[in-house]
Amino acid sequence: MLNVKEDILQFIWLNKLLLPKPFVTVSGKEISVLKTGDLNVDAGPDFFNAQIRIEDLILAGNIEVHVKTSDWLKHGHQSDTGYDNIILHVVYRHDKNLEQNENNRVEVLELSHYIDEDTLTKYSRIEESKEELPCAGQLREVNNLKFAKWLERMTIERLEEKVGRIEQLFVNFKGDFTQTFYTLLLRNFGYKVNALPFEILAKQLPVHLLLKHADDLIQLEALLLGVSGLLDQQFKDPYIRRLQNEFEYLKNKYHLVVLDKKILKFSRLRPANFPNLRLVQFAKLLHENPVLFQSPQQYDQAESVLKALKINLSGYWQNHYLPDGEVQEQNLSLGQSSAENLLINTFAPFFFFYSKKLLKPEFGDLALELLQACRFEENKKTKLFAEKKQSLKTGADSQACIQLYDKFCNKKQCLKCGIAASILKPVII
Repeated sequence: MLNVKEDILQFIWLNKLLLPKPFVTVSGKEISVLKTGDLNVDAGPDFFNAQIRIEDLILAGNIEVHVKTSDWLKHGHQSDTGYDNIILHVVYRHDKNLEQNENNRVEVLELSHYIDEDTLTKYSRIEESKEELPCAGQLREVNNLKFAKWLERMTIERLEEKVGRIEQLFVNFKGDFTQTFYTLLLRNFGYKVNALPFEILAKQLPVHLLLKHADDLIQLEALLLGVSGLLDQQFKDPYIRRLQNEFEYLKNKYHLVVLDKKILKFSRLRPANFPNLRLVQFAKLLHENPVLFQSPQQYDQAESVLKALKINLSGYWQNHYLPDGEVQEQNLSLGQSSAENLLINTFAPFFFFYSKKLLKPEFGDLALELLQACRFEENKKTKLFAEKKQSLKTGADSQACIQLYDKFCNKKQCLKCGIAASILKPVII
């Protein structure tokens, strides 16, 4: 026999996962549920603001859900006045007539007659699953349209979370949009491995100082590499020594403090992702597109952002990974995948933040357009949703999958997930 718990009954009631036949109470009265109510996550009755019709009478109030009717006594509700305004007592099995229900004329609805056993079997399979994705093997049963709707919600939730982090930066920089955007962008140029060191660098080397030298690429490279500590040793190459000389002058002029280069990570990185190369690419981006930093809102299409991010390195860095390094034949410019990564993690969240901060919904729409312009990201988390591969096309979809996994699947919060509601919906033949 299946072990039925109260939380699954609440989920079934909330999502209307019941067989489509007339509801008849234990006393034999036919009822209609006009509003299932709002799930209460605090103390008190399980559902607020519910509405039912019993024969010709419409009642509004609260609903309590139990596995057995006698759980009312077990939970001590008989001595709690907060339960005096119950309009319906919903149970899986009716095992006891309660004096309180009779005195308050509260009808009891026994759900065992209205729940498809297959619904409980499917949930049991999810609950007992040891897979990273608890609904693995059942995901294909979810209607594609409903799956897409839930993904849209997850995309927005992920953007909302990222907005929270940007808001903190904005407060720290005393409402400076330019410094906030610059810090976010430089942080993401470091990717996960060097994100924090690059954020520290952004705070140590303000964007307004860099913009003063936007027309001089060598000075930009000198400032970024110098403050990060990457010029703090002896070099042989004339170009690198020139950068050192430039930085020495600028350091004294602006009283700059050099970071310990040990905070930067090189190990286990492909040479194309070395932090010095990312900083040189960043310098080239700022040199060619200073307006991008001063007024990113002017880049109002994915094409214009991607065009700006097509950074082709020249001179020394066209064929060197490292200062004094060997000549390389590989193309060291910023690739399409890297550019899309920046759209997903910098531009879309920042425009979403900008939209909320200035009450300009068009930038919220732009944030979603940027995500949709990117390809679906293949990673450990998104690959778990392979059963729905045909529905997963864009960066918005991959962001949604990551949010879904982090907030629901990984925490096994299936009874708060709209995907589970589609899986558990009874099949009507």
